[in-house]
Amino acid sequence: IDIIIKPGTKKESVHIPVVLSQSGLKDMVYNDFYVGEDADVVIVAGCGIHNDGGADSQHDGIHRFFLGKNARVKYIEKHYGEGTGTGERILNPVTEVTLDEGSYMEMETVQIKGVNSTIRTTRGKLAADAKLIIHEKIMTDGAQTAETDFEVDLDGENSSADVVSRSVARGTSHQLFKSKINGNNVCSGHTECDAIIMDHASVSAVPQLTANSTEASLIHEAAIGKIAGEQLIKLMTLGLTEEEAEAQIINGFLK
Repeated sequence: IDIIIKPGTKKESVHIPVVLSQSGLKDMVYNDFYVGEDADVVIVAGCGIHNDGGADSQHDGIHRFFLGKNARVKYIEKHYGEGTGTGERILNPVTEVTLDEGSYMEMETVQIKGVNSTIRTTRGKLAADAKLIIHEKIMTDGAQTAETDFEVDLDGENSSADVVSRSVARGTSHQLFKSKINGNNVCSGHTECDAIIMDHASVSAVPQLTANSTEASLIHEAAIGKIAGEQLIKLMTLGLTEEEAEAQIINGFLK
């Protein structure tokens, strides 16, 4: 689908939902968004998989965004899986962003339940004075796996990117966070990964910065740890069980 948003469009929204309810169904969706100059819109994409069968169900989506000069977009993407079947629920979203001069894009991506396997890929190319903000939230449990792969090219003068991932890994699940920011001009870039690890899960964070200009200012941060015991004790003294206290801390962390 090609979605064309006229220049100057304000206070409008576009919704692109996908629901898979048949076990064994696999699909690939391509959506291209062309956002005209000076537009200011909200774009919402979501995918839900309900699998009660024994075959794997899989949704792969490629969303490409082309923002015109001074355009502004808030992009909200949510993924969810459920079902009692033994077949897996697999989601592999790809997002490609091209920002023209002075444009702005804020991405809010959430995946917090029921997805057995996911590879989340995001690519960005920014012109002068363009800005990209990405906030990712992920929770895995059981034997689930989640891989995040960000790469942003700050090509234009005074372009900037802020990439922040917050995640919770439970059970025996595994998460891999990879982020790369290439500073190719006078620019600023920040990437951050904060993760809570529980049970027998594992988390790997691989931030990478490449400065190809002496005027590039790039920062990366990564923190992985368990829930602090004093936080649990404090909530439990207020009458919560240990499980309820954990849930409150996780909800606040991912909020």
